[in-house]
Amino acid sequence: MRIPILRFRGRSRPFLTGALTCLLLFLSGPPAASDTTGGAPVRGSAYMGIGVLAHDGESGEPPPDPRASQTEGVDVSSHQRDVDWPSLWKSGTKWAYTKATEGTSYTNPYFAQQYDGSFDVGMVRGAYHFATPDTAGGAAQADWFVQHGGGWSNDARTLPGALDMEWNPYGDSCYGKSKSGMVSWIRDFLERYRSRTGRNAVIYTATNWWIECTGDYAGFGATNPLWIARYASTAGTLPAGWTSYTMWQYTSSGPTVGDHDRFNGSQDGLRKFATGDAPDAKALRAPGSGTASRS
Repeated sequence: MRIPILRFRGRSRPFLTGALTCLLLFLSGPPAASDTTGGAPVRGSAYMGIGVLAHDGESGEPPPDPRASQTEGVDVSSHQRDVDWPSLWKSGTKWAYTKATEGTSYTNPYFAQQYDGSFDVGMVRGAYHFATPDTAGGAAQADWFVQHGGGWSNDARTLPGALDMEWNPYGDSCYGKSKSGMVSWIRDFLERYRSRTGRNAVIYTATNWWIECTGDYAGFGATNPLWIARYASTAGTLPAGWTSYTMWQYTSSGPTVGDHDRFNGSQDGLRKFATGDAPDAKALRAPGSGTASRS
């Protein structure tokens, strides 16, 4: 196969190089979440599940069967850009979480389209914060999150903010924290979030990360709903302190399309959870999952 050569009269080599580079970038779609040297991802480019996919991966099991007792959802970030919310709604997706912030400097440039767009089609929506405990304290990151879309309102359509705790895509798995230091960081975030919004934040995590980086700390299960990440046909064994999950991310499609999730209850239960009328984690059972018996 011969590749056609484009000739531009009167143009310099730098111009041609730049034009061809732009053309290639356009044809290749959104840039990958990595720096120009092929090293670690660019700060701010992390998305929910990036570390889970890299460390736990896919189980190879088929996805779970649909359950009438559970409600389908999706999580998105800037990688999805402008989301086709009407199509997702028609396909049965009834709730969504959008990445709002990371650390204390990043905000999602597509947040308004994603957060407001999901609301406009009828979904119950929420925002999440990708934690980077190596860059700033937990309270400071909670403040940044609340100030940039992570707040909560009692309108039956807004979910409490979610704290994304997973393997560090930029370096050390536990962000250079000891197990006790990580627990303290998480506690600082959760306490500040509750003081700012009146709601307990959801904790998104994977069991293996929780064991590795917190020592399987059990102290948050009584107050903070669990969003478990496991790409398999069951949610598996949960972190210590939780006997059930509130939400489950059961597939990861990487940065190209939104990940699929389930709320462990009906659509009516989802709205009650949004208002705070429903108990957090303890009233929700986890069909097909293991329970945490560790203390």
